[in-house]
Amino acid sequence: MKLTYSILLLMLWIPLYGQTNQGKTNKLNIDQYDYSKIWTHTDNQVIFGFIGNNHQRIRVKFITVSRDPNDMGLYNITGKTMVKGNICDFTGTITIAAFSKYSKASYGVDNEYKNKVKAQYGLTGLYTFYEDKTQKHVGVFKGSVKTNFYVDRKDQVHYDDIDLNADGFTNNEFVGIWTSYDGKITKICNWGDYRIPNAGSFDHGAGEFGPNTKDVSLGWQSYIDQFKSAEAKKEEQRTWWK
Repeated sequence: MKLTYSILLLMLWIPLYGQTNQGKTNKLNIDQYDYSKIWTHTDNQVIFGFIGNNHQRIRVKFITVSRDPNDMGLYNITGKTMVKGNICDFTGTITIAAFSKYSKASYGVDNEYKNKVKAQYGLTGLYTFYEDKTQKHVGVFKGSVKTNFYVDRKDQVHYDDIDLNADGFTNNEFVGIWTSYDGKITKICNWGDYRIPNAGSFDHGAGEFGPNTKDVSLGWQSYIDQFKSAEAKKEEQRTWWK
């Protein structure tokens, strides 16, 4: 039996994840916490993604995330994507596959979280999102997701933004491919909070994300210009999914 592309990605994520975070396998019960709010936590203007080898910008917005009542490791997703002004609806799922526990928790600047955090974790999972077939330029997204979270002293789950101000901070990293419904077009498609995973030299930012392109047709111009143009900033902050 051939391994699917998503499973191959997951096999790459898990050892890298444990190594990067110096974590260890933790037997966290899959139904112990509800992670749905973690995937809708971040403001969309700092969620960055690209599709295709030319790094065309894609914007991804999760509208609803809910845990499946019949499968506690399955999360049902609705959302929208936008590429070159073309907005598509999608539905799909995230399936949790594995957990990692940090061997040493981070308490942030000046240890501000020291008495708040019980433990830091990460999870890896597989996702499949289906765009609406009645719309234009649509297909299926498949791949792996890596998400960091922490549990506080009251046993509540939180999006892990403890080190938000650190250079290179990222979370909710989605790595995969998009395939058109007719199967004729397949493109790499990655997105994440604050940084794009596996972006290579395309992200040449130091403290924060910086797209390495001068091609205005690729969708990054308003991001580049937002610091000097009110119009560009307004475009970046626009609730395009509504």
